[in-house]
Amino acid sequence: MTSVRLRIDLAYDGTDFSGWAAQPGRRTVEGELSTALTTLLRSPEPVRLTVAGRTDAGVHARGQVVHADVDETLYAVLPGRSSRSPEEAARTRLAGILPSDIVVREVRRAPEGFDARFSAVQRRYLYRLCDRTGSLDPLRRHDTVVLKDPLDVDGMDRAAHHLVGLNDFAAFCKKRDGATTVRTLLDYRWERLGDGTLAATVVADAFCHSMVRALVGSVVPVGLGREGVDFPREVLVARSRDPRVKVMPAHGLSLEEVTYPRDADLAARAEEARATRTLDD
Repeated sequence: MTSVRLRIDLAYDGTDFSGWAAQPGRRTVEGELSTALTTLLRSPEPVRLTVAGRTDAGVHARGQVVHADVDETLYAVLPGRSSRSPEEAARTRLAGILPSDIVVREVRRAPEGFDARFSAVQRRYLYRLCDRTGSLDPLRRHDTVVLKDPLDVDGMDRAAHHLVGLNDFAAFCKKRDGATTVRTLLDYRWERLGDGTLAATVVADAFCHSMVRALVGSVVPVGLGREGVDFPREVLVARSRDPRVKVMPAHGLSLEEVTYPRDADLAARAEEARATRTLDD
């Protein structure tokens, strides 16, 4: 079989999914998309997917990216007798197969060396909090976490800035054997939006499991006045989980964007990302 690598950009409402990763007996984004692609291509084997960022149950995405290696012959015949390209035919026909809480934005042939996971140079997440229950938009209850007490957004923003840089984020990650917790946090900031909602922008080269929700949980005590602005940095330096840092609910989190280098640098970036990182790198 001659295969072609496809890059697929998609968005989804994570409310009714048990996360990205396929799990027996559970509804997952990977399971739905793999089944849809397998059906579309009439593939004899399930289409396997590689994702830029594995989202947990309840987490949403507006800018998720995956790649899939598919049979080039099966892909080429997708337009049938129409004048559409295989890319446009794939996107249009997937819309008719997938459930309404998954939307494929674009399908394209991936450039040489592209890997949806390892070629990425950064991921950008958004986290939404509401501390003014009377102003909560009920239409956004599935992507906004409500807190009953008022929050000091300026204090949260100052505390968040203390975490930016190359660090060992062991205190904010669920430990996995053999996996590094060294990451470069490129941006972490808080602002109050026009509707009164608090929004965090969190950008890093990569994230470990539960890291974003723990980063949010580290500044909430600051916003509530229970801890000083240096608290998150103190937790970071300690490199161990602190019971005062709560992993925040999943539904406030959305993967907004995954960024890649220019095509000529994709393979080199993938090789670099596969190497285990340390603070001495």
